[in-house]
Amino acid sequence: MKKLFLIGIALSIIACVSTQSIQKRGEIKEPEPPYAKKVPYNTSIHDTILVDNYHWMKDKSRTDPEVIAHIEKENAYTDSVLFHTTELQEQLFQEIVGRIQETDMTVPVRIDSFYYYWKDIEGEEYSLYCRKKCSVNSDEEIVLDINELASGYEFYDVSNLQVSPDHQYIAFTFDTTGAEHYTLAVKNIQENTFLSDTAYPVDDVVWANDNSTLFYITENESGRSDKLYRHILGTDKKNDKLIYQENDGAFYVWIYKSRSREYLILTTGSKITSEIRYLKADDPFEEFKIVQPREQGHRYYICPHINDFFIVSNDDAKNYKVMVTSIQHPGKENWKEFIPHRDSVSIDIDVFKDYMVIYERENTLEKIRILDLNKKEEHYIDFPEPIYTIFPGRNPNFDTRIFRFTYESMVTPYSVYDYNMETREREVKKHQEIPGGYDASNYRSERIFAQAKDGTKIPISLVYKKDLFTKDGSNPLFLTGYGSYGDTYELYFSTTHLSLLNRGFVYAIAHVRGGGEYGKQWHERGRMLNKKNTFTDFIACEEFLIKEHYTSRDKLVIEGGSAGGLLIGAVLNMRPELCEIAIADVPFVDVINTMLDPTLSATVSEYEEWGDPLDKEYFDYIFSYCPYQNVKAQYYPYILAFGGFYDTRVNYWEPAKWIAKLHDKKLDTNPALLKIQLSGHGGASGRFSYYREVALKYAFVFDILGIEF
Repeated sequence: MKKLFLIGIALSIIACVSTQSIQKRGEIKEPEPPYAKKVPYNTSIHDTILVDNYHWMKDKSRTDPEVIAHIEKENAYTDSVLFHTTELQEQLFQEIVGRIQETDMTVPVRIDSFYYYWKDIEGEEYSLYCRKKCSVNSDEEIVLDINELASGYEFYDVSNLQVSPDHQYIAFTFDTTGAEHYTLAVKNIQENTFLSDTAYPVDDVVWANDNSTLFYITENESGRSDKLYRHILGTDKKNDKLIYQENDGAFYVWIYKSRSREYLILTTGSKITSEIRYLKADDPFEEFKIVQPREQGHRYYICPHINDFFIVSNDDAKNYKVMVTSIQHPGKENWKEFIPHRDSVSIDIDVFKDYMVIYERENTLEKIRILDLNKKEEHYIDFPEPIYTIFPGRNPNFDTRIFRFTYESMVTPYSVYDYNMETREREVKKHQEIPGGYDASNYRSERIFAQAKDGTKIPISLVYKKDLFTKDGSNPLFLTGYGSYGDTYELYFSTTHLSLLNRGFVYAIAHVRGGGEYGKQWHERGRMLNKKNTFTDFIACEEFLIKEHYTSRDKLVIEGGSAGGLLIGAVLNMRPELCEIAIADVPFVDVINTMLDPTLSATVSEYEEWGDPLDKEYFDYIFSYCPYQNVKAQYYPYILAFGGFYDTRVNYWEPAKWIAKLHDKKLDTNPALLKIQLSGHGGASGRFSYYREVALKYAFVFDILGIEF
């Protein structure tokens, strides 16, 4: 695939000779975009005829010369249009990387007699995974050097690192394309040698307590994780025993070890239903036992605790409740309520030997409640700001009083804390340092509310630099959103956003329905036959920000990725005049065709998020908002879309088809640009490669809005 980029670069250089600078709307004089060949594809279903002129991009393989040629042309066109911003991109890149600690390390985590941690080295794309013995003045061991492993690859991602209980081996999985098809590898840490043990494609990996038995999950042809195997170290993979196979196309399989290290937990689940089995980690050749057989719509998970299972369940509890039962009698008929359900509060838990950590989300904000399981006393951890984000850190030890978490906000860089659950004292273990300096008091974050057309209040979180903000519509504003799967859009701190804020931008997040900000109810009101609420909520946020003079229409930039890219695509069709620029990252814009193809990995499971289009009611509804199907002859803003050539979640043809149809239909001369990277759903794997993608986006925006560097 190196050919793809070499040809793309050559075409870009040729095209760049006649490239003019991007000017304001209606004044563009740019090279003609590469119009894709039209090959009508007709499918008759439910009295509706789908005419898809660009279906050939999906029908052909990733190695097809016609597909590669089209992507090369699109990339070359984008490069040519943005060629004059090359210097600006480099300046932005240098500014962004100038704010990161190039040599840095994570807070070490103690596991038995070792401290484990990640370490970054100046100039290196990837991290080192290291350890030290807990004894004084011990030497550092490099467990894995990802830079060494990634040598010769355009993309390299390591996942599922699992050190054996005796700390002699590390099992991990790696992906060299971005397609999220991982290969299992095992290394002898002490001897610094790799074993012959391997498997492909592998998702989760876990050790039994005998240090020689591995359990791993594999995928089927569509990419759905569906099988559990048992492997004995040093034996041929063909002798691995199939332990479990999931045949329901909506269900995925995963496995992990309990914090107590006593149990291996095998979970199989869809978007709305789950089923769990467990096995003593000391007895890897015994059979997994079921906790509670699956019931449609019932999701639960377990936290083993000495002689009991704590069970988080949504049975007659949309926002979840906590139940408890003995390990000997785990079935639902034996469950007893431990923490009741509350309509306005969603909950999650972590369990330690003497404490339970309860995560509560109420009115969009997360709280942490600590429960002493022996004394039955509880308290909340206090946080200093009105809006913030907290994440549990790595807490592998069961018998401990220390709970590690990370705190940050839109104005406060992240800090890692160790919290003593007994004394209620907290210790800062790491505070994000920003080279060049950063003073949080110069910035302000706030929460405001737009009103949806049905009267619902939609939260908007925003941040800006105080001395550059004037509420008169003159500030450019970067608005993003997601609103799917019940996922909450967290309020994180970003060093890259400083390149926006320090030039007068307001950065805003629209917490639209379909997410999890207000619990399960918020999700329900933005999924299935309520999905359009997600889009109209976002539009209401755009209108509100303009009306209240946080920005103006010609200075509004909107961005979303994946299902957030679906949001952007739908909003552009509905109200394209509300913004000046739209950026779509790996956008899920061809919803109807993807949901009609059950051979794709996520399709069947996602019937529970979007609906099954083989049902006419759902077909008509999805078709009515599908961004690709609803591109029309109208004026659109400036558009920049990104795709990953090896992305299996949102395949490259979705943004490629969408941009091709925009070229064909739209009435304006504003560029609709496409950049297909040799990566997967998450973009570039190296830390510096990622920042170059950000610099390209910002240069695109700065150039159009006339922002001075």
